Amino acid sequence: MLYAGVAGGAALAGAGWAWWRLQPHAETAAAQASDAAFFAQSFETPEGAPLSAQAFRGKPLLLNFWATWCPPCIAELPLLNQFFQEHQAQGWQILGLAVDQPSAVRKFLERRPVSFPIGMAGLGGTELSRSLGNLAGGLPFTVVFAADGRVLHRKIGQIKPQELVDWVAKGAVTSRS
Repeated sequence: MLYAGVAGGAALAGAGWAWWRLQPHAETAAAQASDAAFFAQSFETPEGAPLSAQAFRGKPLLLNFWATWCPPCIAELPLLNQFFQEHQAQGWQILGLAVDQPSAVRKFLERRPVSFPIGMAGLGGTELSRSLGNLAGGLPFTVVFAADGRVLHRKIGQIKPQELVDWVAKGAVTSRS
């Protein structure tokens, strides 16, 4: 009887924990602080020019962590590039942060150029992506910021065209400039 009570209590606790994990929760103050801290970051372009995240404040931003050695990252770059070209006039911005070596990124972009800015996150890019909600540290990882800097979406894995359409159609990201 005692074992049944303990087992029942454990099952109830496990079910409660699982239910809680699946519920939407307000972002913690720490998560909000790390999201805001992103805009204080500085990067270099693959050519070595400075690139400040602060320059992307005030308009919707799709931040994409990628690498030249990541097949899903490479596969989604043409989609992101097309999206940028089609939606830049509506205020959308894209910043690609390469978790890679500058020489590899330069060589890659010579063969497959993109219209949006690329910054070098280097090996520290994995930690930066984790601070923005990528707990698994996987690539590609995308964060969508509203014009006011709030995080609206986080996505681990390759973006699908319909996701971009849905984000725009739902009005989740609109330019407030």
